[in-house]
Amino acid sequence: MTRTIALAAATFAMLALSACNTVHGAGKDLSSAGKTVTKASGEK
Repeated sequence: MTRTIALAAATFAMLALSACNTVHGAGKDLSSAGKTVTKASGEK
């Protein structure tokens, strides 16, 4: 029983960390796109 709980916790931790990296990467992409649009519009 303890081994099953430990395995489930490890799996959850790996999924949470990979999702965090994915969201972080998407945030960088959106930020970059926003800066490009701002630059193209001539605003400072």
